[in-house]
Amino acid sequence: MHLLTAAADLPLHRRLAEAGFESNDDYTHALRCLAEQPAGALRVLHVDGAAGRRKTAFAQALGRALGFDHVLYHDCAEPEPAAVAQPIELEDGSLGPAEPPLPRFERALTEACAYSESASVLLILDQLQAQPFADHVRLYRFAMEREWSSAAGTVQAHPGHLLLAVISEGPLYHSLAKCAFRVWTDAQRAYLDYRPAEHGLGREAEPLFAALGALLQAIDASPTPSEFGLLLGDLLARVRGEDALRATLFGRIEALDRGRLLGPEAAAPLRGVIDELTRLLGGEQIELSAEG
Repeated sequence: MHLLTAAADLPLHRRLAEAGFESNDDYTHALRCLAEQPAGALRVLHVDGAAGRRKTAFAQALGRALGFDHVLYHDCAEPEPAAVAQPIELEDGSLGPAEPPLPRFERALTEACAYSESASVLLILDQLQAQPFADHVRLYRFAMEREWSSAAGTVQAHPGHLLLAVISEGPLYHSLAKCAFRVWTDAQRAYLDYRPAEHGLGREAEPLFAALGALLQAIDASPTPSEFGLLLGDLLARVRGEDALRATLFGRIEALDRGRLLGPEAAAPLRGVIDELTRLLGGEQIELSAEG
């Protein structure tokens, strides 16, 4: 299956980061489960999460990270352009009566099936909640039977070449959800064990890293590797007080809960980071927080 062979030579989270989606999660196991499911039906990936267009970013990055030959994208919430009827060419070369073009939803499914005959295809159906319920039922049948019928006729999808990714701001049709493998794409907040040596620092920085860990745990946040690198750079070069530290944390970490950052549970850990930063920098003058 294309999913496994494409992800085998480089860690998936690195491929996703290079394609524009950074996460602390490793989706390799999820994709392996999807790729190794019993043959027959299409493979359907339910891209879930609460962070809106982050789901779209994940799906687009996944297509690039896994090297699909074709990544097709359709946003079901975008208005359909005005249909302009076009004459069709008959077998004898003459023009038949004008017919309206296929709706974009139908065209996306038809093209995905056609490409899948000889190439790997990721079809992303975004904002699926905007599509009529009857189409949700059709998608389930498509996943099970691998056939898509429209005004243009019936086309067949190659189950080994086509991956269908669905994104919805509302619940999926139950049967479609049951045949899909779901992944959660929101930034996770489990604490990561970053180490000074990974950032060119010696053991003298361990107390600062421990204080940072306590602070991140207190505010229920976990920066990704690049976010942590930027955060650490700000700490060493610019942060000299609690207010500056709050601003840096909020500025650098995606989806940080600002209420927790300003809440009482963060006060002592914030001070602890500033104290350890002072020691690490050799007693450099630290500005006092405006709160005292």
